[in-house]
Amino acid sequence: MSEWNVPDRIDHTVLRPDATKADVLRLCQEAIEFRFTVIFVPPCYVDEAVDAVAGTTIRVGIPLGFPLGGHTTKTKVAEAVEAVARGARVLDMVINVSRLKSGDHEYVRQDIAEVVKATTGVEHKVILETCYLTQQEKRTACQLVVEAGADYVKTSTGFGAAGATVEDVRLMKETVAGRVKVKASGGIRDWKTTLAMLEAGADRIGTSASLAIVAEWQRRQSGTL
Repeated sequence: MSEWNVPDRIDHTVLRPDATKADVLRLCQEAIEFRFTVIFVPPCYVDEAVDAVAGTTIRVGIPLGFPLGGHTTKTKVAEAVEAVARGARVLDMVINVSRLKSGDHEYVRQDIAEVVKATTGVEHKVILETCYLTQQEKRTACQLVVEAGADYVKTSTGFGAAGATVEDVRLMKETVAGRVKVKASGGIRDWKTTLAMLEAGADRIGTSASLAIVAEWQRRQSGTL
């Protein structure tokens, strides 16, 4: 028996470039049925998603600066402000990987802080895209996220060279030391991997394989697997 109510921990996601409006609306209905608390949709579908889950406790999230992170701060802020105005309540922004690797730490911190400042009252996660970072860059990025006032550090977009690893989740959890939370995302497609991420310290899981994960978790909870 796991100690987690897994649907509560999952950000149920559809961010494929070929995802259609029908896919987004299906995601919303799945969230209602399986009691996911957060969904992630492409920014162009925020209106449809907000309408589809109206009257529930489900929060709609969108990515910012996705998936490369190299947008200007002004562009990320504009994305964030518009999304919140349309009803989004969770924002996952991609860190400026290039500026981070260039050593422009104040730029990176301010980039995050401006989004947080412009959209108070919603949840902010910052995607590090760990597959491109050294161990020290991961630690530095975590510290910058804390200083900028965001709520979470997140491993990956799912569009990089690799996704979440248990080792990265542990490193991030250790570095933030309870000051912010940790989201694992990218390549998490089954219950075994989900469990490993949770045990490593992940507070949330981002995945498009939510239904398969929950189904396996339920079978194991009931002893039928």
